[in-house]
Amino acid sequence: MAVKPTKAEKKIAYDAKLCQLLDEYTQILIVAADNVGSNQLQSIRKGLRGDSIVLMGKNTMMKRSVRMHAEKTDNKAFLNLIPLLQGNVGLIFTKGDLKEVSEEVAKYKVGAPARVGLVAPIDVVVPPGNTGLDPSQTSFFQVLNIPTKINKGTVEIITPVELIKKGEKVGSSEAALLAKLGIRPFSYGLIVQSVYDNGSVFSPEVLDLTEDDLMEKFAAGVSMVTALSLAVSYPTLAAAPHMFINAYKNVLAVAVATEYTFPQAEKVKEYLKDPSKFAVAAASAGGETGGAAPAAAAKEEEKKEEPAEESDDDMGFSLFD
Repeated sequence: MAVKPTKAEKKIAYDAKLCQLLDEYTQILIVAADNVGSNQLQSIRKGLRGDSIVLMGKNTMMKRSVRMHAEKTDNKAFLNLIPLLQGNVGLIFTKGDLKEVSEEVAKYKVGAPARVGLVAPIDVVVPPGNTGLDPSQTSFFQVLNIPTKINKGTVEIITPVELIKKGEKVGSSEAALLAKLGIRPFSYGLIVQSVYDNGSVFSPEVLDLTEDDLMEKFAAGVSMVTALSLAVSYPTLAAAPHMFINAYKNVLAVAVATEYTFPQAEKVKEYLKDPSKFAVAAASAGGETGGAAPAAAAKEEEKKEEPAEESDDDMGFSLFD
């Protein structure tokens, strides 16, 4: 008969396992495990098997092991995990893509009834319609101020009712009514709270960012840097093109207003002296692009007209000449 390990031996084994995982993995998902049962957790372990390992444990043990391992390896990045070990949490060590792993974890949610005293994670709305309950059950609806009517010997809810608001505790009447209606309003599973990646800690919302989102945020940042640089007249790489253009506009304005000139300003001065050149330039530009089609059409018409003139001349001769 195998001898059961003592508590001290279990702690030593747990500490060794956690330290081994910290050395082997550089990516960790910190997940909340409230209302997650053992069977559900086992299903999650099976689903992540291959490139991820789920490790649960007491926060005091995990903090102690992380702190001692950080001192032993002189890797202070591990200390960033300690503030995250609050509440009923677990660690998912992974070598896979963080976004894919978090999505896989989110799949394993199980519906649960509304138990008395439980804090509602979402709003619970009872939809209108026939409940299938007999008229003797109307007392539940009256206590909760739910408008009903009797239809074909059963109780029918007239309008949708917000029974429980998010953050409120479930009362005995609400729990009993939802149980009678067969409504399981809540679903529970591991919820990713934070992400640890090579010493950096960030929110799981970052995993949902796409390349387009990053480009948009980068463009917004460049615009802000450009605006600030132009406002304080401080040259930066982002503001340099605008500064050169603005400087050119200023020099050109001086050249137009005075007798001073330079090669780039000559053409502008010519246009100002003779505005008709604007029309000529526009016409020439149109001829280069869309003007080719009308010219070709005109040539086609000329070609079509030439045979017509020849046929008119032939009509003056007799077939017997």
